[in-house]
Amino acid sequence: MTESSAKTVTTSPVASRQSALVTPEGTTTIADTVVSKIAGIAASEVSGVHALGGGAARAMGTLRERIPGARTNHSQGVSVEVGETEAAVDLDLVAEYGVSITDLANGIRRNVISAVERMTGLHVVEVNVAVNDVHLPQDDPQPAPPQEQRVQ
Repeated sequence: MTESSAKTVTTSPVASRQSALVTPEGTTTIADTVVSKIAGIAASEVSGVHALGGGAARAMGTLRERIPGARTNHSQGVSVEVGETEAAVDLDLVAEYGVSITDLANGIRRNVISAVERMTGLHVVEVNVAVNDVHLPQDDPQPAPPQEQRVQ
C-alpha cells in the first residue's frame, strides 16, 4: 500500500477577507467615507433611532437641510477607523423615548456589522454606540395654526 500525501488547508475568516480585498490581480481599498455612510444608513434603519449625531452635529445638519440642493449627510454622528481588512465604528445618536437602549444598541450593532461586512468585505471589530439624548414626542415642532386671510 502506498500512502498519499494530501495536505489539508484550512482558511481562517481573516484570510478569506484578505483574499477578497487583496488578490493577485490587484488591491481593493475602501475609503473611510464609504464605511461611514454605510454604517450611518444601517444605524438609521433601526427602529428606535431618532437621529444620528450629538447636539452640534444635528444643528449643522438642520442648517444644511435648509440649503436648496443640499444632500443629507449620512455620516453625521459616525466616526470610523478603516484598516486593510478591518474597520471600527463609533456612533453618536438620539434614541426615541420608551425604547430599551440596550436592545437598541444591540440591534444597531447587528445591522451595522451586517451591512459593512456584506458591502465592503471588511471585518468589523467593534461598533461603539453613544446615546447622547432621548427624543420626546412633545419635542416635535407643532404645526402652526392656519392664519385668517386679511382680505376676502
